[in-house]
Amino acid sequence: MEFIPHEIDRDVFVLVADGGINRENAQQFTDDVEAMVRNGFSKLIIDCSKLEYISSTGLGTLLVLKKRMKSAGGDVKLCNVKGLVVQALQVIRLDRLFGIYPDLGQARLAFRPDDSSSSTPSED
Repeated sequence: MEFIPHEIDRDVFVLVADGGINRENAQQFTDDVEAMVRNGFSKLIIDCSKLEYISSTGLGTLLVLKKRMKSAGGDVKLCNVKGLVVQALQVIRLDRLFGIYPDLGQARLAFRPDDSSSSTPSED
């Protein structure tokens, strides 16, 4: 299992999870994300396109990361979730807690501020 820092876009960090998240690597995953928070990143997208499996420990790790990012004023979003991983998230209803997006582009857009509330339509 590897966690590959894919790219940084302003304050959004994209991390590719490659392989699986389980007891053996969950602590390293948590440590990597905490280091990002200490370096000023408050928004994380986990690209799950290469994530083949997730254990119960891995699911718990995602919950811990969500809480830590939220306490730092940020959030965690998931994208490209498929197969057994999406099924595991749905079974324990974590799909309702996380923002899950079909691709990286849509996950990035979800972090953009909503400008529609600040603009008012003009009348002709």
